[in-house]
Amino acid sequence: MTTDTRQQKQFLTFQLAGEAYGVDILKVQEIRGWEPVRVIPNTPYFVKGVLNLRGAVVPIVDLRERFGLESAEYSQKTVVIVLSVKHSAGHFVIGVVADAVSDVLDIDLDDIKKTPNFGTQIDTRYMQGMHVYKQSMIMLLDVDKLLNSDEVESIDGLF
Repeated sequence: MTTDTRQQKQFLTFQLAGEAYGVDILKVQEIRGWEPVRVIPNTPYFVKGVLNLRGAVVPIVDLRERFGLESAEYSQKTVVIVLSVKHSAGHFVIGVVADAVSDVLDIDLDDIKKTPNFGTQIDTRYMQGMHVYKQSMIMLLDVDKLLNSDEVESIDGLF
């Protein structure tokens, strides 16, 4: 009798500019369809505004803009993935805009490839690793790094 000691983690996968991304399912609080947000002045360019989610004011981050990708019109497939992230002052809830949600995958931790070093040309600080799935590459995000401390403080200070 052999025991399988492989550890797995579940990831919610989604599409962004034709590429597949994934986030740890334990960080996901909910998935919502796109709805207009309340624009707040003096926020970082990638913060689209805020939503009221059951009494909590949640900043909404456009991942296309955060990652320097081409912007796109929001459609009926556009979703907001509400995430619980950690930063130096504790937990913070943000919503991230994605083109569409794809699937929930069980991924063996041993199958997660290290993020390649692209030098200074490509910013990989948001990436936890990569996973090959059905001939495509899924970029696994470290959601705790989507906002740096200064950005968290500037957004948190508005509310």
